[in-house]
Amino acid sequence: MTNYLFPLLTTVARYAKARFVQKTYHTEAAQEHFLLKLLQNHQDTELGRLYGLRDIKTINQFCDRVPILPYSSYEPYTNRIFQGEPNILTPDPVVYINLTSGSTGAKKLIPVTKRFQNSLKQANLASMGFLADALSNKKRKFGKLLLTNSVELLGRTPGGIEYGAASVGVLRMGKFLYEQIFTNPFETLLPNDSLVRHYICLLFALCNRNLRGVIANFPMLVLRICDYLERYGEELIIDLEKGTIANWLDLEPELISRLQSKLIANPLRAKELRHILNSEGRLTPKFIWPNLSFVATARGGTSDFYFERFPSYFGDTPVFGAVYSSAEATFSIYPDLDADGSILAIESGFFEFIPEDQWEAENPQTLLPTEVKVGEYYRLLVTNYSGFYRYDIGDVVEVVGFYNTAPLIVFRYRRGGILSATTEKTTEYHVTQVMEDLQKEFGVFLEDFCITLSENIVEPYYLVNIELRPGEKIDNPQSFIASFEVKLKEANMSYSVKRPNNFISPPRLRILAAGSFAIVRQRQLAKGVPDSQLKFPHISGDREFLAGLVVEREVMLPGDLN
Repeated sequence: MTNYLFPLLTTVARYAKARFVQKTYHTEAAQEHFLLKLLQNHQDTELGRLYGLRDIKTINQFCDRVPILPYSSYEPYTNRIFQGEPNILTPDPVVYINLTSGSTGAKKLIPVTKRFQNSLKQANLASMGFLADALSNKKRKFGKLLLTNSVELLGRTPGGIEYGAASVGVLRMGKFLYEQIFTNPFETLLPNDSLVRHYICLLFALCNRNLRGVIANFPMLVLRICDYLERYGEELIIDLEKGTIANWLDLEPELISRLQSKLIANPLRAKELRHILNSEGRLTPKFIWPNLSFVATARGGTSDFYFERFPSYFGDTPVFGAVYSSAEATFSIYPDLDADGSILAIESGFFEFIPEDQWEAENPQTLLPTEVKVGEYYRLLVTNYSGFYRYDIGDVVEVVGFYNTAPLIVFRYRRGGILSATTEKTTEYHVTQVMEDLQKEFGVFLEDFCITLSENIVEPYYLVNIELRPGEKIDNPQSFIASFEVKLKEANMSYSVKRPNNFISPPRLRILAAGSFAIVRQRQLAKGVPDSQLKFPHISGDREFLAGLVVEREVMLPGDLN
């Protein structure tokens, strides 16, 4: 099957891409067709009857009659679906419930039907078509991939519906396809423990010298794969050489038996890897998989901060964004390697854009995809087969161009993710830009960072909390925090206006002990956030977010007397 699956899959994907590209010449018509077909399908659901979907015949009628709503307005309905009630938001049976991670807000229940899943699958196929063509243009090949996501379900609802992370549902429902395109067996994704799962995924992936791609939800998780590879290189080589699975891994005997039956001793490959380990001092993807074609992970938002560290692990291997998506929707499709702009997924949802001057309006006026302007920021609304209409997820995107008549968008930040000592509204995008520039200016790599607020709320100031990578140091930390001040003023005009007038006191730098952000992530995991869905916030208005961490040094600006 595998011998001809990739050419067949590539052919299907290129067809999906061509179909999608054709529709981008007629974005308005494609969007209208999607919406009216969806409304007809959903007209007799409980929410469909409430909004009179049967009588809506145009986009304007839809926008006039259906309100813009956040998740909280849908929660009573999703709770009933969780209990097993049918025909609430969708006419089709709910086959799975996506439970969002809750790492950037409250957890949400998103009903998944086969029709909803199929609508998103079209975007995934088109994305794969773009990837296949992009790789071909660069004389690179598509082939076996490494994925380390967990496939553990969180449970079953009282109505008998399986629920868990969105990626878990996708992998479980697409198990056959997974088994064909990924190099590590499906069973390697079963352990819940992150270290155990990554170890056995890497063990099987190391067997394949011709691995073509590494996939993870977020860049931080790609770096975690690299960290495990570096940390356990010697143990992995020993297991590969002998065809064994380390006995210190906490695995069920039955699973060990299943994995052992698929693992074959490979002393020649182990010898090659040991030579790399001895000569380079560590195992990294660029050396152990010389034919690696791409890394697939999320772009936009805070991704660029982590991409700064990619070359040391991946060399010049390109990064592909695949799709910009969430548990609720797929928003856009990436057309090329190393591209930040992605094409609005006009086959997978009906989209509206709220311009900045309407963000505080009680009934904001929206724009259609063909009406947006390059360089402007918008809140994104989606209507799709999940049963959510004009749903305000809170994402803010920038329009960076057009692909034919469809907008190219970049995710910038989550609207709720704003830091304000007064009313300056500093975003993750602002601080990420600043910290990227600071790393370059001072020639230093940070393990991670988070900007929080001082305990003093009368004369508040920013705390720039950083953890340095092992072996890194800042020779002049006072210059570092001074440069942070200058760059943040440039990035956020509101901060620039409020700082000199003493509405906000001077920022302070806090250098945290090694391992600090690993502790913070463990705290989030302990709250039930799946490790493959973990999104680490780089700003937090919670003054207790970093409580208990060891501060090795606190640095003030000259003249700061607070």
